[in-house]
Amino acid sequence: MKKQLYILLFIFGILLFPQANYAQVDFNKKPDDDLGDNEDAYQELFFEALKQKGIENYDRAIEALLKCEKLDDSDAALYFELGKNYNQLKNFGAAEDALQRAIKKQPDNEWYLDELYDIYAKQNNLDKAIKTVKQLVKYHPDYKEDLATLYVKTKKYDDALKVLDEMDAELGVSDTRDRVRNRIYNATGNKKEQIENLEERVEENPDQEKNYLSLIFRYSENNEKEKAFETAKKLLESHPNSQMVHLALYKFYLDENSADKAVASMQIVLNSNLIKPEAKMMVLQDFVKFVGKNPEYESQLVEITSQITDSEKGKSNIEVAQYFLTKGDKVKAVSYYEKALEKEPENFGVLRNVLLLYIDVENYTEAVSMSTDALDKFPSQPIFYLVNGVAQNKLNQPEKAIRVLETGLDYVIDDTRMEGDFYKQISISYTQLNNTDKAKTFSDKAKQLESTN
Repeated sequence: MKKQLYILLFIFGILLFPQANYAQVDFNKKPDDDLGDNEDAYQELFFEALKQKGIENYDRAIEALLKCEKLDDSDAALYFELGKNYNQLKNFGAAEDALQRAIKKQPDNEWYLDELYDIYAKQNNLDKAIKTVKQLVKYHPDYKEDLATLYVKTKKYDDALKVLDEMDAELGVSDTRDRVRNRIYNATGNKKEQIENLEERVEENPDQEKNYLSLIFRYSENNEKEKAFETAKKLLESHPNSQMVHLALYKFYLDENSADKAVASMQIVLNSNLIKPEAKMMVLQDFVKFVGKNPEYESQLVEITSQITDSEKGKSNIEVAQYFLTKGDKVKAVSYYEKALEKEPENFGVLRNVLLLYIDVENYTEAVSMSTDALDKFPSQPIFYLVNGVAQNKLNQPEKAIRVLETGLDYVIDDTRMEGDFYKQISISYTQLNNTDKAKTFSDKAKQLESTN
């Protein structure tokens, strides 16, 4: 809606209204009828209506305006004000009638038309909204965007595309209109026309990187990989410093087994300040998978991870940690998880993985310390009680282990495997204390749960 742009001008016009109408009145002349009294009454009521509307007392504003109508029904502004007040009260039928009367008196007043458009939009009366917006387009081309959207809602896709094409030709392409255009293509499934439109853009504006990128994406989406690859190479040729193009190129290089080129493209992406972190993480995941199959590139993976910006290091270190974990190198895995934890200290998954790896690499002292801190943050997570108990047993501190394990048992719900692990550790604790009876009791409980799994 554009009416906010004109409210100030309109109010200013209203304030001038009395002067314009009464500038020729001779107040020294003795009136020969009650015309002067009517004019004064009209003016007083009209401004009373404006005042009541200003304090959101729309009913009283309407009462004053209806009294104005009885005195003089020739003023279009009267019906405009009536329409606006009825609109505020959601009395859309009365609002429409009033505005139609205002428009009949002043057919070319865009403010009146805009208010009428607002009423139709609120009622989702798309056909009448389209008719009104078509009139508004004459005054402001911005309304064409509204018109295109209305055409889409009424499934008049060809009409919508025609309007979008007109706007693109006049104003150049825009992201907003492209989103509307893509909605149309998705609704109609007309991918051919969508691609043809992008091909024309590339041909007509070869300096626009965005056109190439959009075309690459649509080719890829349409499974036309060769055309997508060729377009990416053309983009690189015309824009050798482009970083965005490497989001596509690295995959094409991987497909054709050009490993060095693929790695170079991935490095450009991961070092870029223009590419969003989410996209970088997807590339890093592909890099990790690639290095898993081509371990000779492991040093490049480690190097590029160290160069990633601080804000992205948490997730990137997790990816590398998982890579080393897959390889079975738990020492390197835990070192990268620790780096990730420095950036994301509240990350439950990373904290759990670090603690479990501490047990695997026999770093029991650190496991006790970190799991104790973890229990302050996550007091209802049984895994941290279990890790703490395991580490305490490994450090020959069975009393502490029993206390923490028995506390943690209260938080184990519907997980018989974990419950069994608790019983095993408690059995180990009692064995260390030479309490064979209790050790056997908890060992039997663990075996009983194992038999049910």
